[in-house]
Amino acid sequence: MLDGRHALVTGGGRGIGRAVAAVLRRSGAVVTVVGRNQDSLADAVTGGAADAYQVADVTDEAALDAAVKRGIKANGPIDILVANAGHAESSPFLKAETGQFRRMFELNVLGVVHATRAVLGQMTSGGFGRVVAIASTAGLRGYPYVSAYCAAKHAVVGLVRAIALETAGTGVTVNAVCPGYTDTDMVAESIARITGKTGRSSTDALAGMLKANPLGRLITPQEVAATVAFLCSAEASAITGTTIAVAGGEM
Repeated sequence: MLDGRHALVTGGGRGIGRAVAAVLRRSGAVVTVVGRNQDSLADAVTGGAADAYQVADVTDEAALDAAVKRGIKANGPIDILVANAGHAESSPFLKAETGQFRRMFELNVLGVVHATRAVLGQMTSGGFGRVVAIASTAGLRGYPYVSAYCAAKHAVVGLVRAIALETAGTGVTVNAVCPGYTDTDMVAESIARITGKTGRSSTDALAGMLKANPLGRLITPQEVAATVAFLCSAEASAITGTTIAVAGGEM
């Protein structure tokens, strides 16, 4: 149980982030969700997935730091950080301009850096903390046409491993969860891009995505959230610097 703990979830207005917020709240934590879209964040609160929200772009370090401070003032120190905010862009490597790599790193990597910096000091001084980065199987293997995204998610996995070594013995654990293709808006957008570019049906596009997945279906956000909740528990205090793939056997 997470009674008395304050959890901060970035990108918490929808998809995996919202599912994570909901399961942490059901486990007893007070949950603050952070993101760019105020409407989706407010809906997460009114829908019972979170207790409070703060609007901030994780790529803006000053704005995110201010949002975290407001959250701490309202509900106390952050005990749990789930750095979930992220997005993917696709194109063949030779057509992926430098800006695409920069955008993928700023959101998927620096977003984790900024959020972790905002809370890690108080966690180590307080003797307890859970940091979980939502990476991807793209952080464990390569996929065609998403080289910038793969590079960024590999960087997240390396970042987690490094911070875990620096914080070992402080009561803080730092881990990454790596979902495979998950039933979210991001995957729906990817399917729409594939059908638009190739003329294939959405069923065929989805089948192509899942061909390497022995389970043969999309992962649910709730399955990812349950894994995160375990890593945030007291029982997971010996697990740090690791990655857990929630990917139907793909890895």
